[in-house]
Amino acid sequence: MKWPAAVPALALLAVPAPARAHLVTTGLGPVYDGVGHVLVSPDDLMPVLAMALLAGLNGATAGRRALFLLPFAWAIGGVAGLGAPVPPASGSVAAVSLIVLGLLVAADRRLSSTVVAAVAVLLGALHGWLNGAAIAVAGRDGLGLVGIVATVFVLVALGAALVVSLRAAWARIAVRAAGSWMAAVGLLMVGWALRGPR
Repeated sequence: MKWPAAVPALALLAVPAPARAHLVTTGLGPVYDGVGHVLVSPDDLMPVLAMALLAGLNGATAGRRALFLLPFAWAIGGVAGLGAPVPPASGSVAAVSLIVLGLLVAADRRLSSTVVAAVAVLLGALHGWLNGAAIAVAGRDGLGLVGIVATVFVLVALGAALVVSLRAAWARIAVRAAGSWMAAVGLLMVGWALRGPR
C-alpha cells in the first residue's frame, strides 16, 4: 500500500470509540453484556471468587448455601438498585468487600455454614445493588442482571466445588495464599480510590 492510500486508514484508526465505564457491551444482547461484565470487571469478579474460596474452605454445606444465596441476594439487590437513581462509589465498596473476604480466606478459620451464608447474602445484596444502580444510571436494559446472576452462580459452583474437593495440605495453603493476594489487591483498590481523580 502506498503512503497516500494509508492516510485515510490511519485517520479511521485515530477516531476514538465511545468509552463506557463499568458496563460491558458485547453486541450479543443485554444478558451476554451481564456475563461479560462479571468476567471483565475486577470489582465484581474478585469478590465472587473470594466468596467461592471462603465457602469451599468451610465445607460442602457452606458451599451449597453460598451457591444459592449469593446469586439470589445479587438478583434481589440488583432489582432494588434498578430503582436507585445514583450509584455510590462502587470501587471503594468493592475494595472493602474484597479485603474482608480475602482476609477471611487467608485466616482459614472454620466458620459455621450460617455465617458463610450471611456473608454471601450481604455480599450479593451489596454488589447486586451497585450493578442495578449502574444499569439504571446508564439507561441500559435490566436483563443484564440475568447474565450477571447466572455468571455468579457458575463461578461460585465451580470455585467452591474445586476447593471442597481439595485434600492435600499444600492445596489448602495455596487457597489461603490466594485469599491473601485478594486482600492485597483490595488494599491497592482502596489506595486507588483514595487517590481520587487527577
